[in-house]
Amino acid sequence: MNEPGSREAKLELGVELLAHLEREELALPDAVDRIETVTTSPALTRDILDAAEKRGVIERDGARLRIRRGGTYVNYDSQVVRREGEFECRRCGTAISTGHFVNLDAGELGPFGSSCVRKVTGRDGDGG
Repeated sequence: MNEPGSREAKLELGVELLAHLEREELALPDAVDRIETVTTSPALTRDILDAAEKRGVIERDGARLRIRRGGTYVNYDSQVVRREGEFECRRCGTAISTGHFVNLDAGELGPFGSSCVRKVTGRDGDGG
C-alpha cells in the first residue's frame, strides 16, 4: 500500500471511506473498525468523524451513524484492484497472497483479504 503520509491525507482518505460505505446506518464501533484501516490514532479518528459530519457525509445519532453519501458506493470492477504477492491484511493482520486494494480519490487503501475488503466497504452486511 502507498501509506498516506500526512495527517491531512489520512483524514481525507478516512472521510472518503465513510462516504463510500454500502450501508444506510452503522454502529459507531463498526465505523471506527473501518477508520482503523486508515489510522489507529484516536485523535485522528475523532477528526475524521468530525470532518465527515461537517461535510454532510454522516449524521451522528448517539452511538449510530447514518451515511449520507448519495449513492457513491465503491465500484468493485473499477475501484478494487487485486494484486498477487505476500501481504498482510490491513484490517485483520492475516497473511494473504492476494491483496485487494481500494482506490479512492484521496488515495489507495489496502491490502485487504477478500472478506475484509467487503467488511471495510460495508458490502458484507455486518454491523447492523
